[in-house]
Amino acid sequence: MLSLRRQAASTTTCRKVVTYGLQGIAIFRAPARSISYTAIPRFMLRAFRVPIAGATVGVGGFTYANYKFEELKQATSGWLNEIQGTATDIFDSASEQLKNVTDRVAAIDLQAPQFIKDLFSSREQKNGKSSGSNEEPGSPNGAKPPTDEAIVAALVAATMSSPSDSKDSTDDAPQNGLMHLTRKLIEIRSMLLSIDKSDALKLPSIVVIGSQSSGKSSVLESIVGHEFLPKGNNMVTRRPLELTLVHTPGAAAEYGEFPALALGRVTDFTAIQRTLTDLNTAVPASDCVSDEPIDLRIYSPHVPDLTLIDLPGYIQISSMDQPESLKERISGLCEKYIREPNIILAVCAADVDLANSPALRASRRVDPLGLRTIGVVTKMDLVPPQQGADVLTGNRYPLHLGYVGVVTKSAVAAAKRAKDTSSMSLARREEDDFFRTNRDVFSSQALMVGTSTLRRRLMDVLESSMASSLHSITNAVELELEEAAYQFKVQYNDRRISAESYVAETIDKLKSRVSEYTEHFRRPVVREKLKAMLDDKMMDVLEQLYWVEKRTPELTDLALQQRVRPQDVDAYWRHKLDAASSLLTKSGIGRDSTMLVAEGLRAFIDAIAQGEPFNHHPRTAERLTELAHSILRSRIGVTADQVENCIKPYKYDIETDEREWELGRQQAVQLFESEMAMCEVQLKDIRRRVGGARRLGGLIAYLKNVEEREKQRKAAILESGDGDADVTPESYRYPAAQLLDARHAIMYSDRLGTLRMRLAALKSKRCRGGPENDVLCPEAFLDVVAGKLAYTSAMFINIELLDHFFYEFPREIDSRLLYDLDRRDIEEFARENPAIKKHLELQERKDKLEEVMKRLNSLSALRSDPKPTSRSRRGLFGVF
Repeated sequence: MLSLRRQAASTTTCRKVVTYGLQGIAIFRAPARSISYTAIPRFMLRAFRVPIAGATVGVGGFTYANYKFEELKQATSGWLNEIQGTATDIFDSASEQLKNVTDRVAAIDLQAPQFIKDLFSSREQKNGKSSGSNEEPGSPNGAKPPTDEAIVAALVAATMSSPSDSKDSTDDAPQNGLMHLTRKLIEIRSMLLSIDKSDALKLPSIVVIGSQSSGKSSVLESIVGHEFLPKGNNMVTRRPLELTLVHTPGAAAEYGEFPALALGRVTDFTAIQRTLTDLNTAVPASDCVSDEPIDLRIYSPHVPDLTLIDLPGYIQISSMDQPESLKERISGLCEKYIREPNIILAVCAADVDLANSPALRASRRVDPLGLRTIGVVTKMDLVPPQQGADVLTGNRYPLHLGYVGVVTKSAVAAAKRAKDTSSMSLARREEDDFFRTNRDVFSSQALMVGTSTLRRRLMDVLESSMASSLHSITNAVELELEEAAYQFKVQYNDRRISAESYVAETIDKLKSRVSEYTEHFRRPVVREKLKAMLDDKMMDVLEQLYWVEKRTPELTDLALQQRVRPQDVDAYWRHKLDAASSLLTKSGIGRDSTMLVAEGLRAFIDAIAQGEPFNHHPRTAERLTELAHSILRSRIGVTADQVENCIKPYKYDIETDEREWELGRQQAVQLFESEMAMCEVQLKDIRRRVGGARRLGGLIAYLKNVEEREKQRKAAILESGDGDADVTPESYRYPAAQLLDARHAIMYSDRLGTLRMRLAALKSKRCRGGPENDVLCPEAFLDVVAGKLAYTSAMFINIELLDHFFYEFPREIDSRLLYDLDRRDIEEFARENPAIKKHLELQERKDKLEEVMKRLNSLSALRSDPKPTSRSRRGLFGVF
């Protein structure tokens, strides 16, 4: 309101109305300062609204027109490309047909009909005179190029001839790209089978099924070109045969390989047949069939690249010597192999109704539409040609991949008629003659006949099926590779090993343990063990010569009397001492000490052989033990003789000084104390078993009383002289076991008394006086002798046995255990260890999957759009 008042007060000029003609449009002229600045944008928008709308409509129309033009241009280009492609295909097809006809003209011995010969005979005679002047300079032997009439004759003859008339090399020559792709895929399939036999990683193969009398073996042999499958009246195919055919262009020799048997290259197909027969007949009669496949690979320039699986033939009923479940087992085995993605090659005989074909029935269960089933009709020569042609048309039982008719039955008969020619060549020739004779029936309906046609058809279908499975198998391999890489990272932290490294590590551990065990056979340790053995011998000598002697207490009393001099002692005791020393030194110290150390070495080797990691390698542990024992056997005799020779001086004269005497006396005291402790432990155990000291005393008293009465009875018998007197035996009141314990208690008690008595003598002042008191203290003297014997024996055993063993044993391991191993032995050795086997298998699985993935990626350039040809697309004379 304030702005309006200011405008009314400030304006003094009247509005003038200007009229322009008849329009009656009034324009108010107002001062410029009365117009608001916010109205300028609205004014401009209203002024340019119509031009902007027009420009927008124009641009939209132009864009739409351009879009329709481009769409018409693309459609026209597509039509032109299709027309050009169709024309190119027609031209290529015509060129290919012309090339085939030209090749057939060059390769076939043409037999033109008689009317054609008569037609051109007159003209040939007219031109005969001038033939010399019309020779081409470049033609060999003056032959002129074929005339138009000759070409017409060649075309007629080629049309009337069978495709099998051409050479095998020309018929079987595949396209380079297709063959390369198929060969690579077959190699990948073999690698996948070595990785995993599950359905997840599997490329298609051709599975051959049929009844036993359908001619499966003849079909396979005609494809290979050799007789190599087992023959017999009974069931000879008992295991699946995975047959891989590898085309080797330019190779002169044909051979087969059994990768699982490591037989090398087998060039004699008769030997291959014998091997297959042996492998099949090795299946027990109780089983009759086995799921374990036989892997056979055949390399030849005359075979295509194919992977075929031959299965046992279907049977209708089991014979008397076959299990009742054989029919079901064969059906289950075949059904396992004919699942996707494998291709089914259903072999049927022409003289049997297809409705009764077990192969077609089995294929219908897993492939109802017949999309991956090829029918092979054998024995075409046993039925009329028209009936055979009706079977091949597949009108009753249609298959997408069609039927192929072959004749293979007469191969054996032909071989009998002409032994100078191979049976397979004769079979091929008879097959060609049959289809050539009946070409009017089979060529008019565009049917597939002949072994050559079958081979090309199998190559085409297998390549298409493998190519179609390439994407899915690539994804499956990629998933398996990711899982394997993850497991390898988690379990082993990507640590790679090899069989060679494991063997080297195991041998290094063995040598290290041998080096560590040398500390247990050092000279002081060996001397201590020998001294313990000689101490036992010394105790036996003392018991034999002194402790059972009734005058032993007299010797103890002499040792305790200070006034008695050693030279005044009775010579009897000097004789006893010399006998004890001689008995100790001449008791076979060399043999016993050597055997003691050798047994220690054997125990050491046995501990290594039974420990980690040799507990996983029983054969290697056995060889290791035999190796060690052979070294010991070669040194034990030499060492024992050397030790015996070295201790001979101690058998006659032994010198002892004060230090040795005192050391021997102290060791004898310790030995006696340990012996007394052992006797007391045994007495305590006997008291516990019999029920206490009082009962043991009663037992001992009763036993002494019985023994006394027995002595009196024997004395009475001797005095009376009646040795045959009937004496009633003593009836014991105690069990026999307790009486035996009582006898042992008496023995231990007597031993304790003797030991206490002799221990007192050893601790007496007389025995501490020096070696001149050896007669009164024989225990100390014999201990000194035992110590000298142990020292000398240990020294020579160390030189003659131990040093030689620890020097030779590691070297013998290298020369006789390690260097004799080949690659196969090393692999077997490493895989005997479960942990190493698991590590190697996962590592190899990962490596193989990486290699497969690399090859699959490299095939992307070779992969084409797989379009398997149907039965009706090409006929008898078409190119597959």
